[in-house]
Amino acid sequence: MSADARISELNLELPPAPKPGGVYQPVVRVGNMLYVSGHGPLKSDKTLITGKVGTDLSQEEAYQAARQVGLAILATLRQSLGSLDRVTRLVKSLGMVNATPDFGEHPAVINGYSDLMRDVFGDDAGVGARSAVGMGSLPGNISVEIEAIFEIAD
Repeated sequence: MSADARISELNLELPPAPKPGGVYQPVVRVGNMLYVSGHGPLKSDKTLITGKVGTDLSQEEAYQAARQVGLAILATLRQSLGSLDRVTRLVKSLGMVNATPDFGEHPAVINGYSDLMRDVFGDDAGVGARSAVGMGSLPGNISVEIEAIFEIAD
């Protein structure tokens, strides 16, 4: 099943593709690689999920925030490529969690994003290399930020 069809089948609502908040491109293509700039947990109403994991958000709420980041990345990919079916595989992701110093479950939070990518692109193409780290703060106090690299077909 195609990625675009999975979006419909899973009843996923993509937010509007976010606009850059600084001097950068949301996506840069080099050959058949697509480098996606850091995205935050943008919701369909254009608000962001904010707060520090461990005080303002629970681990489960942060998991959902990471999933929302994934939806924002999918929106950017679709806007850039015209179709998610052009993605051949997720190569690498870096997940950053705005967390208290004693919070240590960063990988479990970023699984919200990784589970979504697997659901949309499949077990092989949707599971790539990944890092998940904690941060003392993130821009605008967003709870999660993720950047990714995808391989695409012409």
